[in-house]
Amino acid sequence: MQVLGILLLVFILGCAVSVAFTKNLLTAATVFMGQSLALSVVWILLESPDLSVTEAAVGTGIESLLLFVTLKKIRAVDQAIQSEEEKEEEEHGQTP
Repeated sequence: MQVLGILLLVFILGCAVSVAFTKNLLTAATVFMGQSLALSVVWILLESPDLSVTEAAVGTGIESLLLFVTLKKIRAVDQAIQSEEEKEEEEHGQTP
């Protein structure tokens, strides 16, 4: 039982470090979701199933969904800005 706890601790710390140093936001959100899932297993080991279910539902489910939707909206905004810049470049390139 202690070996599993130590492995989970190492996994959670590894997830935290990798989220801090990754440059890809989608990867960071996915790793964060894995960290939350590992935390829910820790709550089970600590004999607190109510917190485990809450962590799994909120941390893994709702929070990850919000992160993914936010990333999608950010990319949509970035693409809109990029297309506007391309249009401006085309307009300036066509007129002498």
